[in-house]
Amino acid sequence: MHLVHFPPSGLRLRTPRLELRLPDPGELDALAELAAEGVHAPDEMPFLVPWTDAPPAERARSAVTHHWRTLGSWTPDQWTLPFTVFLDGTVVGVQSISGFDFAVTREAGTGSWLGLRHQGKGIGTEMRAAVLELAFTGLAAETAASTAFADNAASLAVSRRLGYRPNGTARVRSGDTARVEQRLVLDRAAWERHRTTPVLIDGLAPCLPLFGLDPAR
Repeated sequence: MHLVHFPPSGLRLRTPRLELRLPDPGELDALAELAAEGVHAPDEMPFLVPWTDAPPAERARSAVTHHWRTLGSWTPDQWTLPFTVFLDGTVVGVQSISGFDFAVTREAGTGSWLGLRHQGKGIGTEMRAAVLELAFTGLAAETAASTAFADNAASLAVSRRLGYRPNGTARVRSGDTARVEQRLVLDRAAWERHRTTPVLIDGLAPCLPLFGLDPAR
């Protein structure tokens, strides 16, 4: 899918195992089915908004509508690119990258989920490394921010492997529960020390104005 009037539709990130890009309608359906199958164990909740508490059909629909809503609200000052992640052509999850006043702050945020049956294989680290390469090399970010609940060992382990450092905590609401959120930050120097995954970025140049950046920079 490549839309002339929305250049991010043609943006591709490729790692040794993965491809990250926006999905076509059939692939978005596959992503919805993956969400319906499950994203985490029933006794866990890794998300600030507990969307995975919904029944399977509602989870599937939520994955679709969230994707559309995210792209539909895009502005150069506030954007989120929700890449679908493919392993050998199979949809395995979502890896997003976002920016708020990015042209000024030069800070990107990330978020992700993986289908339960694809976890524990190093995919989470590889797909986040892909968007960090987009942030630091493609978009000239200075920092990247991430958050995870203090009991989300898997997400925190990915952050450690990629060079993030702790950046404070906060008490936040998740559903009807107060929980401790760990904030993390990765600067350019730490990324340079920890980047080990080769990433090919294709189709970025026409996207730069939508990220709030000057193509002639």
